[in-house]
Amino acid sequence: MITKEELKELLHSTETYRVERTTSLNDMDKFQEAICAFSNDLPNSRKNGYLILGAYDNGTLSGLKVNDDLLKKIAAIRSDGNILPVPVMSVDRFVFPDGELLVAEVTPSMMPPVRYRGRTFIRIGPRRDIATETEERILAERRTSYMATFDTMPCLAAKLNDIDMELVRNKYMEKLIGKELLAADGRSIEEQLSAVGMYDTEHDCPTNAAMVLFGRHPRRFMPGLYVQYVRFKGEDVSSEVENEIQLEGNYCELLPRLESLLELSVIKKKPVFVSMLREEMVGNFPYTAIRELVMNGCMHRDLQSNMPLRIYEFAHRLEITNAGGLYGNARPENFPTINDYRNPLIASAMKTMGYVNMFNRGVGQVQADLKKNGNPPAEFVVDLITAFRVNVEDVPKSLPDVTSLSQVLSQDEQKDASNVVNTDLSQAVLSLSQVLSQACPKMFFKYVEDAIAVMRAVEQAGLPMTALMKVVNEKNRNRFKRNLLSHLIEAELVVPTLTDTPSSPNQRYALTEKGKELLKPYEI
Repeated sequence: MITKEELKELLHSTETYRVERTTSLNDMDKFQEAICAFSNDLPNSRKNGYLILGAYDNGTLSGLKVNDDLLKKIAAIRSDGNILPVPVMSVDRFVFPDGELLVAEVTPSMMPPVRYRGRTFIRIGPRRDIATETEERILAERRTSYMATFDTMPCLAAKLNDIDMELVRNKYMEKLIGKELLAADGRSIEEQLSAVGMYDTEHDCPTNAAMVLFGRHPRRFMPGLYVQYVRFKGEDVSSEVENEIQLEGNYCELLPRLESLLELSVIKKKPVFVSMLREEMVGNFPYTAIRELVMNGCMHRDLQSNMPLRIYEFAHRLEITNAGGLYGNARPENFPTINDYRNPLIASAMKTMGYVNMFNRGVGQVQADLKKNGNPPAEFVVDLITAFRVNVEDVPKSLPDVTSLSQVLSQDEQKDASNVVNTDLSQAVLSLSQVLSQACPKMFFKYVEDAIAVMRAVEQAGLPMTALMKVVNEKNRNRFKRNLLSHLIEAELVVPTLTDTPSSPNQRYALTEKGKELLKPYEI
């Protein structure tokens, strides 16, 4: 609040745009219009405005006696709902030999335009007026400029020694501007950090971005800044916990450890035969896709929340959840086409350090990597408002390999099936399932994957029905014919080799040219 000495100077001040003197006590409209105008601060002086009751325009006092009722009456203006957004103001009484003054001190709003009963009042020199359309636009644009993101704001409780300067130089500044330019920069470290948004010189402290990226103990300032990884044995959080890991630290330390966690604990690879002499390692999830999702979670999270970034691994799926829903221009109806950044400074730094690309291609690349690996598309849950979740399912089941066939086929059938190699259908099964569903519209979708397995076996081995039933673990002959084989024959994808004696025990089934053409694009 203004001091008594400062008030004496203000009574005769020529800065009429920030002072209104009056001897009136009952004109509440006048008082509220003045407070609204001071809140808008059209000249952008960033100086407080003063409504002074008990003084004439020339600065002399009227001899007013300020009682408690008048103080309460003026103070109530702040919260009576007529001025919105609510003004930041304080009210006090000052006693002089010539009388008393009631002073309402108004701080310029960070959320202009401020309106009194729907009208925007501004101060033009010594008088009040209603803002024009152009003046309202100026105030609205100023509101946008005031709305600094959390990562660019000062971390008031932190000091310069709370950030690791070695990390700042080696992991960030050298990559950002180069060693030579950095060595030639003669400015103080505070000025250097301020130039890249990592230090607030006005408050003499690091920004929140600096604490997140390079802080020595960032959780002291942001309690939710850690990663919680939990592996459950079942399909939900009520199942038994198999493993739990908690990672914390600044991003320079945390992100590399997070990459190691994904490689060592989340991504599990196993050998899959692609021919009788060659095999490939196939993972339950593609590393590049999961890494992209986790890094996006670190970049877009709401750092003011106490909720950690959660990576929950269930028996057949992965769930990644972070605080903060869609931000800014990104909305459920335009996601992922439109992107916006909750933490633009952190996002820029993560790009400089090589963790993200910021090309708005991340989601598309994730889906492409999942498809290539054989996983279903990732499910983005964007309607949680205060959180953002991604669900990724494990690769679906693949065709039996030669070893598993040998366990279910007779010796003669094994001979017929000797050319059936272990080909993992997962990389193409999703796309092919859609095509096969269109070719066999009467077939229930849950049988489509088994139908692909039957077509693959028929193409390479020409197996009898009993062997085909064992390929898909079906024991009921009629059910197999009704749900699978009849649909494939009707669609002219599979044909019996003995057309004159369809019930012959020597009956085999072959893939038609149409069937071969259907499989060919998918390398099944």
